[in-house]
Amino acid sequence: MKTRSILAALSLLVAPTIAFAQHSGGGAPPSRVAPREASQFDFLVGQWELDVRVPAASLAQRIHGTPRIHGSWKAWRAFDGWGVEDEMRLTDGSGNPMNLLHSLRVYDAASRGWLLTGLDVYRARFTSSTAEWRDGTMTLTGRGTDAEGRAQVTRTRFSDITPTGFRWLQERSTDEGRTWTETLRLTATRVAAAAPR
Repeated sequence: MKTRSILAALSLLVAPTIAFAQHSGGGAPPSRVAPREASQFDFLVGQWELDVRVPAASLAQRIHGTPRIHGSWKAWRAFDGWGVEDEMRLTDGSGNPMNLLHSLRVYDAASRGWLLTGLDVYRARFTSSTAEWRDGTMTLTGRGTDAEGRAQVTRTRFSDITPTGFRWLQERSTDEGRTWTETLRLTATRVAAAAPR
């Protein structure tokens, strides 16, 4: 009886593998070893302090300045070496929470690029984007709607990447990329090489 129970448990573990083999079109199974390109986001791993700048959008902001925003970012390797998981927190000058963004970044060997999903925790909203590494810059592109419901394209660039810091610029376009408006800019300074979960 004991042997029968063990065999039944093992069959549950093997069944998904057999089902995949039967329904995968007869091709080779996907690689389980992450390619070298899956390390392109490794610069983000660790803990960061953020200096956040919001461009002045109104006359009052141009006269009196924009609100002070503080931030932190932590990231760690994930998905058996295929990507990075991270969390960005922004607070106002008094330390009140403004934004909590949890992101999953995975390298897609088929497209030779990155697939990203971000969760805006406080607004319970998911966004998706793609990313590409080129000439020392990681550029993310996403589509969605703005606060007024208009279709928009977002572009986010990580640049000036060093072991101790990087710059991050986010822009949006409501005319399919013909013109861009800066929405957020930050400078990240490393405070630790590893981040706790």
